[in-house]
Amino acid sequence: MRTLRLLRPDAWHGKPPSHGDARFGRLHPWLASRGSLTSRIVERYRHFNLVRLAQRAELPNVDERREIGLRDREFAVVREVLLRDGEIPLVFAHSIASRRDVRGVWRGLSRLGARPLAEMLFHDHGVVRLPMEYKKIDQRHPLYRRAREVAAFDARELWARRSVFLKRGRPLLVTEVFLRPML
Repeated sequence: MRTLRLLRPDAWHGKPPSHGDARFGRLHPWLASRGSLTSRIVERYRHFNLVRLAQRAELPNVDERREIGLRDREFAVVREVLLRDGEIPLVFAHSIASRRDVRGVWRGLSRLGARPLAEMLFHDHGVVRLPMEYKKIDQRHPLYRRAREVAAFDARELWARRSVFLKRGRPLLVTEVFLRPML
């Protein structure tokens, strides 16, 4: 099973870029941190703000559907935000949960508005984070294309990380796409 996962073109991996990677090594501490990315950005950037881009029902990407156990053609609730320093976009965040779970265990998602999802995830002791996965994405990946629609950047490839959060056994997948090197 593990070998098959590594051979899939949409496979995500269990390790972020190494410190020695000339182009992406600076991101390693940001990608590898298991705490709240929003909290780290707030500490580092004085003009932090969050822009809620969308919250809607749609078909998730194939690899996302697999990750949270949805059937083919089953819609999910997708929430997208930009984490920014002033007007500079830093991270595009894309979260999905089944519609049933947004009416149930993850109902707080629909009440967040422009507040960070981290408020809900990292302050609820009933929420468990599964191991993170990493992927370098480019124009072939739907999240790269969506990030390109909502934020100006000139990178040909971007690092993304994702993890599943469980509450009472029900999954919420959070993917964070790093738009700029975090200094």
